[in-house]
Amino acid sequence: MSVSKVFVVGGTGAQGIPVIRGLVSDGRYAVKVLTRDATSTRAKHLLSLGPQVELFQGTLTSEEDLRKGLEGRDGIFLNIDGFTVGEKVEMFWTMRIYELAVDLRVKHFVFSNLDYALRKGGYNPKYRAGHYDAKGRMADWLLGQHKLNKGKAFYDMTMAIFTTGPYIEMAIAKGTPMAPTVEKDEDGQDVVIWRAPLTEHGAVPHVYLDDCAHYVRWLFDNPDQDGIDLEVAVDHIHYTDLAAAFESVTGCKARFVDVSFEEYWAEGPMRSQASAPAGHQTNVNEAGAMLVQDNFTAFWNIWRDSGRNKGVVQRDYALLDKIHPQRVRSVEQ
Repeated sequence: MSVSKVFVVGGTGAQGIPVIRGLVSDGRYAVKVLTRDATSTRAKHLLSLGPQVELFQGTLTSEEDLRKGLEGRDGIFLNIDGFTVGEKVEMFWTMRIYELAVDLRVKHFVFSNLDYALRKGGYNPKYRAGHYDAKGRMADWLLGQHKLNKGKAFYDMTMAIFTTGPYIEMAIAKGTPMAPTVEKDEDGQDVVIWRAPLTEHGAVPHVYLDDCAHYVRWLFDNPDQDGIDLEVAVDHIHYTDLAAAFESVTGCKARFVDVSFEEYWAEGPMRSQASAPAGHQTNVNEAGAMLVQDNFTAFWNIWRDSGRNKGVVQRDYALLDKIHPQRVRSVEQ
């Protein structure tokens, strides 16, 4: 059995770890992972997944490092942390990495994406979430370039887009946009409360991280699915259902409380970051820069208008059942 060699950008992130685990689980793939710090805890964890994992110390913004990472690789999995580098940097380096991959004759390109909600919502500015739009624009651009280049003598690449969303793990973690609080109810008992500007009708198509391993492995195993945009999720989760499931499974009281945007930004989990740039390495004075408050107000607007798998962001769950019959389908699971 021949081993396919994959270059991974974003391998030490929350999504990258299960993706790499899925690729190297049976020895079919060997991965070279770009990392700024090969001694970090997450980098060391990747090495523990097996001998098919190689760490390559370098940076996303070094063309020399990217060329070295791509040389001799059959495929690439690209997931840039846009909320760290910002829209502009993510867009430029996505384009440049694609160009380098074509030049170096990489055979298969898998791009980790987020919904281009601004386009899907008719370019209504209420949906402009920068860290979503950067990836969404680039997915459209990559598929467009791929279509233009197919059949040309210099081009022998297949392309797949992997569109995810907010991880379900974020719903029970600290420091996330939907982090819950533990409060006392009227009887003095602890109750877990999700306070979010989602409304009763809104829903978030949460993604289970471990399922990413199967989906991305499927994309690499099936290059004949050339040009696919595989949009994944567990389900469109309404937060009244999230609270009910949490209470049912854990025995702890739980509830969802819809709040206004004013209350969310005054008292919610991201209040201390509201005036920070939506990109840790960006500057609020840059042209086009967004504040965290503006970015995540749009983020919640997207989900407010996506309830019941209707509206701005939708998923084909029947397709996901075929691709991954054992996938997680509910909050209870």
